Amino acid sequence: MDVRRCGLLGDTGPVAEVLQIAQHAEDLDRARAFYAKLLGEEPAGFFDPPGLLFFRAGSVRLLLEQNAASALVYLKVDDVAQTVETLRADGVEIVSEPHLIFTHSDDKLGPAGTEEHMAFLRDSEGNLVGLVSHHPIRAE
Repeated sequence: MDVRRCGLLGDTGPVAEVLQIAQHAEDLDRARAFYAKLLGEEPAGFFDPPGLLFFRAGSVRLLLEQNAASALVYLKVDDVAQTVETLRADGVEIVSEPHLIFTHSDDKLGPAGTEEHMAFLRDSEGNLVGLVSHHPIRAE
């Protein structure tokens, strides 16, 4: 589908970047504690009412709210295996252990010359969250 012909982008050109992702959170205090630990920083903003909790993840805002739908969010980390072990020690449910997803021979989908590893966990609200890291291709 050509989104320009559908009028979705107007005359300003293509979308520049993802600005915000909304994620369901039934209990904002519980979600605040979970994501502060996972992201390694305190929320960027909290507005109650209406019950909006914001974190920064790079240039993207992560909005946690009761009325949001559950989304599958992928977070880039330095080392998936190490992050999973830290989270497991904190009692976080690991749904899928770290595993190789893809080897990047070019930079179309990730850094060229790297392997992409992923793992999946459940956040404090029951949402599935993906963790992603890139590592140099291992010699065979």
